[in-house]
Amino acid sequence: MNLPPDPHLTRFGGPLLATDISAPRKAMTIAGSDSGGGAGIQADLKTFAAHGVYGTSVITAVTAQNTNAVLAIAEVPEEVVVHQIDGIMEDIGTDAIKVGMLATESIIDVVSDRIDAWGVIALVVDPVMVAKSGDALLQPTAVRRLVKQLLPLAQVVTPNIPEAEVLAGFAITDDASLEKAARTINAFGPRYVVIKGGHREGPDATDLVFDGESFERLSSSRIATRNTHGTGCSFSSAIAANLARGMAPDESIRRAKTWLTAAIAASYAIGTGHSPVNHFAGIPQLDAANVLESEHELNATH
Repeated sequence: MNLPPDPHLTRFGGPLLATDISAPRKAMTIAGSDSGGGAGIQADLKTFAAHGVYGTSVITAVTAQNTNAVLAIAEVPEEVVVHQIDGIMEDIGTDAIKVGMLATESIIDVVSDRIDAWGVIALVVDPVMVAKSGDALLQPTAVRRLVKQLLPLAQVVTPNIPEAEVLAGFAITDDASLEKAARTINAFGPRYVVIKGGHREGPDATDLVFDGESFERLSSSRIATRNTHGTGCSFSSAIAANLARGMAPDESIRRAKTWLTAAIAASYAIGTGHSPVNHFAGIPQLDAANVLESEHELNATH
């Protein structure tokens, strides 16, 4: 593989793992745990690692799930969530935070309170409501609390089409209603709104980015694969990792889109349902597909 001149960039434009960093940038994920390893906390930490960022985690819920279904959910007590956040911030600190699954109104309350108290600016909110399997991950009554408490603190919010419809309060049926939804969500407080286009029809997956003044569309060819578990989690955590590394929000979003497209294209099946993306695509020593190919070639010579 011919790597580009910058040793910290992959051929897809994302950062390689740093090999000599005395004080790495840090990113925190506040989300649910996915026992299957494809989404949630696990996907976020893999994404941070792939971007050369030190990751910390605050677990809001424990889910029992695989590539086919969510089998059980247990929320973490609010006081434990608070201790996780404060414990990390008092000792390690963070350069950015990604928020994913919060599950309940009370967890939204305490997470919003602590983020506000610590004065976090680089905040990415992925308003997780439903798992890839269709299982609900946010109580319906908690949506209003999410809008009022957390979105005003966000620098970037990344809903998919169904989530954007819930947040905006109306159906998205065309480009006009899509832009209207972005404006509506932006009015709740987040600086940037990214409505992901994976649920729309067409040959391209186009995300709509709104910064409060103008729109930008980020398109990539749609990839024919079932390996899309955790794409939303990974995309938002990639944005957070880029923010932690000092990039502007718009550049963070563009680079996250490029990285995720490569991660989907290089994915491989783990289970029998929706397998996850390949978080380490483009990093030869960590790309599982490359490792498998190398092992096959090695075995073939013996």
